[in-house]
Amino acid sequence: MRTESTPTGKFEEQFNALFWTSSPYSWPVVGWPSDLEGLTRQEALDYFAVNYAPNNITACLVGDFDPEQARRLADRYFGRLKRNPQAQPPVRTREVEQMAEKRMIAYAETNPEVEVRYHSVADGHAHEPALVVLGALLSGKTGRLYTSLVLDQKIANSVSAGQNGMKWEGYFMLNGVAKPGSTPEAVEQALYREMEKLQREKVGERELQKVKNQFAADNFRRLESRFSLMLQLLVADSNRGWQSFNEDPKRIAAVTADDVQRVANLYFKSEKRAVALYYTRKTEAADEDPLLTGLTDQDKTQVRQFKEAVGQMSVDEAARILQKLESQLESAPPEKKGLIESLQKLLQKKIQGGGN
Repeated sequence: MRTESTPTGKFEEQFNALFWTSSPYSWPVVGWPSDLEGLTRQEALDYFAVNYAPNNITACLVGDFDPEQARRLADRYFGRLKRNPQAQPPVRTREVEQMAEKRMIAYAETNPEVEVRYHSVADGHAHEPALVVLGALLSGKTGRLYTSLVLDQKIANSVSAGQNGMKWEGYFMLNGVAKPGSTPEAVEQALYREMEKLQREKVGERELQKVKNQFAADNFRRLESRFSLMLQLLVADSNRGWQSFNEDPKRIAAVTADDVQRVANLYFKSEKRAVALYYTRKTEAADEDPLLTGLTDQDKTQVRQFKEAVGQMSVDEAARILQKLESQLESAPPEKKGLIESLQKLLQKKIQGGGN
């Protein structure tokens, strides 16, 4: 549903496999087509027994409840489930150092764009907070990439950047969708120039503090939604432990301009990156839905599918979903806010039209 139904889905799968040389992260989550075709019933059961065992589950309760009563109920209903004595196999093969730039060129039914990945660090690494702050300096409507490539140079329609620290490895991503009349190559070189500025010049204290203030505000807003808080705690526990949810804001606040410049010079080297250039294979209709403007192809597909679903909703159901989306907008990653705003507009139209 997320790979073959989008114009760039298979290419993104290929790019991921290209980026990782030896790490298991090069494998798609559900496997390659031959894996799905050749998997036996017993292999599926064995995998489920190890990875979906009770000792590999995290449960999270958020809200106004009595902890002791919750423990009694958990023991009553789940205490009978037994641990699987077979532990998960350790991750043995780790990513080797990349020594040369990798490039991929693809033609798809998409806007011309470029994606650049650099090998960085895993979740919890000492350099991760500085990389997260660096990504925030580049991202958003007031970030350096949007200001330079979209507003000043007018060569891109949308841009994004960010650190993705996973459990075993991590990468830093840069992305830009070329404006009509521009090219992915022009966007690519402009992205590099912005990175070079961060390598040469320390970020000003005012700009750095602005990003830290945004993080502090986002952290506060995320506490207002119980559902959002629950998801954040579960994700944190699956990596370094739920305690990191309280520790990470302090680590972000402690990042200095020297830290940002240091990681910029340490990780953003040409031999450490992989680049994907996408060219348009089929020209999109000129009268494209305004709701899709500036979105990635995957997000466009989600909007189209959601539009069909909204047509079958009642007004009350649309109002409930709209309220949930509004609570999630502030805590959403910058690159996903455009998608959420488009979904909100569809729901608002449904509510205003009274179900028609």
